[in-house]
Amino acid sequence: MAWNEPGKPGQDPWGGNRPPRKDSSTDAVEQVKRQLEGFLGKIGQQGQGQNEPGSVPEGLGLGVGVGVIAAVALALWLAFGIYIVDPAERGVVTVFGAYTQETGPGPHWNWPMPIGEVTKVNVEQIRNAEIGYRSVKNVNNDVTGESLMLTQDENIVDIKLSVQYNIRNAANYLFTNVDPDNALREVVESALRDVVGKNKMDFVLTDGRTQLVAKVREIAQEALDSYKAGIQITSVNLQDAQPPEQVQAAFADVVKAREDRQRLISEAEAYSNDILPKARGQAARLTEEANAYREQVVSRAQGEASRFISILSQYQKAPEVTRQRMYLDTVEQVLGSSSKIMVSAKSSGQMMYLPLDKWMQDDKSGVPATPNMNALPESSASSASRSAPSLRDNLRNREAR
Repeated sequence: MAWNEPGKPGQDPWGGNRPPRKDSSTDAVEQVKRQLEGFLGKIGQQGQGQNEPGSVPEGLGLGVGVGVIAAVALALWLAFGIYIVDPAERGVVTVFGAYTQETGPGPHWNWPMPIGEVTKVNVEQIRNAEIGYRSVKNVNNDVTGESLMLTQDENIVDIKLSVQYNIRNAANYLFTNVDPDNALREVVESALRDVVGKNKMDFVLTDGRTQLVAKVREIAQEALDSYKAGIQITSVNLQDAQPPEQVQAAFADVVKAREDRQRLISEAEAYSNDILPKARGQAARLTEEANAYREQVVSRAQGEASRFISILSQYQKAPEVTRQRMYLDTVEQVLGSSSKIMVSAKSSGQMMYLPLDKWMQDDKSGVPATPNMNALPESSASSASRSAPSLRDNLRNREAR
């Protein structure tokens, strides 16, 4: 009803003549209802002031108030469509459930719910996926169904991987696959089994760790791109690679035997490197000594042959003289190195006294033994002096004749 209805003067549409307000425990819904009724009554009174009394129906003011409220509510609803995307995020916009666009950092607007929806995805966050184990409160729980794998030489290895990745395409990440994170784990596990199955156990556990993770990353990324998962793998880390627990003792023995084998090979190579140069040097020395001995023997033989030819030519000229001289030279060489002393006693029947011990000492010390003729008896000295040069004198006389 209008606030200036006849018979009820002085009524205030804003509640000026209402009964005293209740205390603070009054229901808030009732208070808002009364304020809304007063607002609608004021709008109806303004509409009647513009026309003649009775020309406008009483429901016109209420209709105008409802329209204003609807407009305000629409404005508020549209205001809920404003959203802000952080620098590390991307906004995926959908209208009636269909993807429309991907928005970058900053303020944007989209139809509010239930018409439109915006899903914000952090594309810079580094996420982690675990293959073969699960970390729960810093405790690793093994997942044997993922970690046990068969190698090319039909051995079983226990491998655990950690994969770091981020979101490369937010729309593909949300809509292409039902569970992209689980798809990543399955793809990496499949790639790991493929690589391990094409290599031997020793390669996987020792030298091939770096090559293994690089190949797994390459194969897994190709598969994710073909699935349009919107995921970019940043790194693949090999957490552990070892034989199964049941055969670790035997494998440790094998590793120890391999290390012993390598140690013995190294020791043998060191011994070989020490012996071979010495053997080569000794062989070279023996070769040089043999060559020198050969040259010496050949030269000596050539000298002997030349001397023999020279003696032969002299012998052909004077056979008797040459024979006698050769005999005397030989006897002189033989007796010169002998410690025996020959004394001729034909010239005298007296016994000679010779200092043989002195002569022997002189011979042993290397000093030529010179007989002391003064120590001999006169007859013996003269006899020795006469007998010693008799042979050479005879030889000279023969040569002169």
